[in-house]
Amino acid sequence: MSRIGNKVITIPKGVEVKIDNNFATVKGPKGELKQQFSDELTFSVEGNEVKVVRPSDSKKHKTIHGTARALLANMVTGVSEGFKKELELVGVGYRAQMQGKKLVLSVGYSHPVEFTEIEGIKLSVEANTKVKIEGIDKELVGQYAAKVRAVRPPEPYKGKGIRYAGEYIRRKEGKTGK
Repeated sequence: MSRIGNKVITIPKGVEVKIDNNFATVKGPKGELKQQFSDELTFSVEGNEVKVVRPSDSKKHKTIHGTARALLANMVTGVSEGFKKELELVGVGYRAQMQGKKLVLSVGYSHPVEFTEIEGIKLSVEANTKVKIEGIDKELVGQYAAKVRAVRPPEPYKGKGIRYAGEYIRRKEGKTGK
């Protein structure tokens, strides 16, 4: 039994959910998201609640049940509140700055690394070492943050690199002398 799939999704005020032939459209104050779901699942919208129902207890239906419910819940949360990821730059001389709609990172390479703001993503820099990535699509925000982090992942000896805010870096002991 999928515990996540059986949870009811509560729709907050100002958010509108439409489901036609398992194609969901969610509109809210921050924007609009669309997603196609499996034809085997049924969605019921009653008042301010959405419920996902699977046809049987087969392994295939169980696997897509919780995933579909989680995706729909993330869409509702995204258009009402939005998602954000915060990155920290740790290292001597490591800094970030915005140049128009471009994020420019100086992270120890001979050249600055640039990222452009794409549709659905809003970039901002606080205090030269903190980068904030915001958007309504959870998958897109996480993917973009991972792409920025991959420029210089944190290393285990000194902890230098780009890390998620609050991320724990397991440290290793360096060389030891006699």
